[in-house]
Amino acid sequence: MAFASLLEHVGGMGRFQVASVLLLALPVLMMASHNLLQNFTAATSDHRCRLRWEVNATGLDPQDLLRISVPHGEQCRRFVTPQWWLLEANGSAPNSSWPETEPCHDGWTYDRSVFTSTIVTEWDLVCSSRGLKQLAQSLYMAGVLVGGIVFGGLADRFGRRLLLTWCYLQMGIAGTCSSFAPTFTVYCLFRFLTGTAFSGVVLNSVSLSLEWMPTRTRALVGTFTGYCYTTGQFLLAGIAYAVPDWRWLQLTVSLPFFCFFLYSWWLTESARWLVMVGKSQQALKELQKVARINGKKEEGDKLDIEALRSYMQKEMASSRSRHTVVDLVRTPVVCRISCCLCFVWFSTSFAYYGLAMDLQNFDFNIYVIQLIFGAVDIPAKLVSILTITFVGRRFTQSVALILAGLAILANTLVPRDLRMIRTALAVFGKGCLAASFNCVFLYTGELYPTVIRQTGMGLGNTMARLGSIMAPLVKMAGEGFPMLPFIIYGAAPVVSGLVAIFLPETRDKALPETVEEVEGRLPDAPRTQTPEGFMSPEDPGVPMTQGSQESSHPGAQSSQGPPDPKDLSIRPPSTLLSTHPASEDPGVLPPKPPPRSPGRCPFLPTLCCLPLPSCPGSKGLPGIRFRAPRDFAP
Repeated sequence: MAFASLLEHVGGMGRFQVASVLLLALPVLMMASHNLLQNFTAATSDHRCRLRWEVNATGLDPQDLLRISVPHGEQCRRFVTPQWWLLEANGSAPNSSWPETEPCHDGWTYDRSVFTSTIVTEWDLVCSSRGLKQLAQSLYMAGVLVGGIVFGGLADRFGRRLLLTWCYLQMGIAGTCSSFAPTFTVYCLFRFLTGTAFSGVVLNSVSLSLEWMPTRTRALVGTFTGYCYTTGQFLLAGIAYAVPDWRWLQLTVSLPFFCFFLYSWWLTESARWLVMVGKSQQALKELQKVARINGKKEEGDKLDIEALRSYMQKEMASSRSRHTVVDLVRTPVVCRISCCLCFVWFSTSFAYYGLAMDLQNFDFNIYVIQLIFGAVDIPAKLVSILTITFVGRRFTQSVALILAGLAILANTLVPRDLRMIRTALAVFGKGCLAASFNCVFLYTGELYPTVIRQTGMGLGNTMARLGSIMAPLVKMAGEGFPMLPFIIYGAAPVVSGLVAIFLPETRDKALPETVEEVEGRLPDAPRTQTPEGFMSPEDPGVPMTQGSQESSHPGAQSSQGPPDPKDLSIRPPSTLLSTHPASEDPGVLPPKPPPRSPGRCPFLPTLCCLPLPSCPGSKGLPGIRFRAPRDFAP
């Protein structure tokens, strides 16, 4: 809460923030290349059984050789013996029955007109081995799942920048080793490691940029990062077209991460995180560095450790307690947020990869389809940023999921011969899912407090990867009932869109620092209006339009002076005076209300919820009156 005002004090959205966003966005351009890479490195070309050597020695032309050796249209079997009678104009089988066939013991011959080399042609991942192609993608997604679990928690303990730097290096090394893999097993191993690094890059890039951004620019920065991923999809289509060999393609998209690793040492660690883990001295140095880059050197020099500690004493006190994944479900409001976000993350990723990783099912050039699927993200994310900014996160998240699900379900009603309509519905659904992804990354970071933000992002990432792993398994179920995968892909987003309605709105609200703030954040809390606007305890003297847990401070004055302990230009929350109507003297706090028992998690009622001073059951904090919450009933 208080850190938002501190950011404004050192320059707000200044040169440092712009440079950080650009440096963090460059790797995102290559993230799509790894995430969707198997559309090209594992593309399946037309194939047939390789002909016997003795048949090749007959001197017949290739078409006649193929006619007597392989049944017409067959890809996985060949005749046991050459069928010479097929060369006759009116020939018929000698025994009036179809000749005996056998598997392709000598391997396969592939059409290399589009893809000169893929992992399918390299290791013959066709026919009885075609499931290994899906296994490679599932193992990559399993790596992304493991990375979300591991790096999400480690970042909360060791910092965002350190883990981000390591993940850049790991992604470069693992991706490069994948391009030189001698066997399919080794290839899958390094793809798994690439997936773990991918998760670490995504999680820490989002958190590092988010935690240095002022409240008013968070949505814009989140959408800009999303557009970088969209641009990466265009880039992937171009690179794959120019580099048709899978080994060179894998190497091309991996080498840039060594450059990202080198410049990542310039990135600045999150001051929010430094304060929360008790490293106030280092946090002060980082804030002064940011102030200097933003042209606010004097304001930065006026900051001192005593003022920083006084201003953020509540956040520092909360950092003394250890936080684990259990904190995501321990208290009522955070528990509800976690459960709802699990639905949202799972269904978004589940339906997204069900569509995006099956480009060869469209009867179009695969490079063109990749461009179309990337192009639809541009208007989709543009609409999402407008609704995120001017309507709200909750509305955007819910509507995007419901529309995506309805578009996919509508595909089941369209005849298969209406190719253009089916493709258009799939593209529209993919665009809505891209908008959902764009929103949920920002939304999740805003819903969780700083002390468990990375753990919460890790949980969301875990559910997303479970969805991406399940997507190919559901597609395999379509062999018996072709429409079943589309029904499941469509139903999941619709259900999750309805669940998203129960999430609280975070538009124009400062990032929460502690679990207690989330539990006590009541979106309909009244504010005292002055001629200048609404006053916020986190930024006294500065008019604001929206906030949470706000109370007016009659003695607060706007100032540009240094945060001196005697006369702070930015008053810490601990110095605010109450305006409780029961107190005539503004310097006297009213008596505390009697304690009330905390609520229990509505989704996990068997877990005991910790008593919190700002629990919804208390109806507010001492000295501040709140109306009953609408989003979450006590």
